[in-house]
Amino acid sequence: MVLVLCIGDLHIPHRATDLPPKFKQLLVPGKIHHSLCPGNICTKEIHDYLKTVCADMHVTKGDFDEDGSYPEDKVLTIGEIRIGMLHGHQIIPSGSKETLAFLARQMDVDILVTGHTHEFKADCIEGRLLINPGSATGAFNSLHDQVVPSFVLMDITGKKATLYVYEMKDSEMAVTKIEHPDPSLES
Repeated sequence: MVLVLCIGDLHIPHRATDLPPKFKQLLVPGKIHHSLCPGNICTKEIHDYLKTVCADMHVTKGDFDEDGSYPEDKVLTIGEIRIGMLHGHQIIPSGSKETLAFLARQMDVDILVTGHTHEFKADCIEGRLLINPGSATGAFNSLHDQVVPSFVLMDITGKKATLYVYEMKDSEMAVTKIEHPDPSLES
């Protein structure tokens, strides 16, 4: 069992002041093996905070990130699963499943983690899982006026990934479990 945190679009301090307190209580050092941040963590302070949660952190550049050294995209292997990452501001139209599926094929990955829309999504196309963990802070964007704070914790065992989606709805935390491969996600 390998725990992988997928968290992004924090936009602190530009569009949000902090993570929801209930999320911060969960994100403690020593529990998570890898952290994937598909962009817009924005500042060195937030980068350093996330590094305390998990030292093995992988980041791609969002359109508001101050650190210009982050790569546009990245591919890594965790266990037996190849994972691709990119922020998603490059995708037109924004969040297009077809374009994301094309990129997953092009990157030759089993799972593609993106952001930008600030909305949690999980879709399986051609056996490839497309994950957008949403905005961990609920930061506003031009696409949605009400953003639900969310992040994803993946449990990877062999070729299987179990997603636990954490969302703050009306000040209460909701957790949804999604299995991959799961034929019900296939579109």
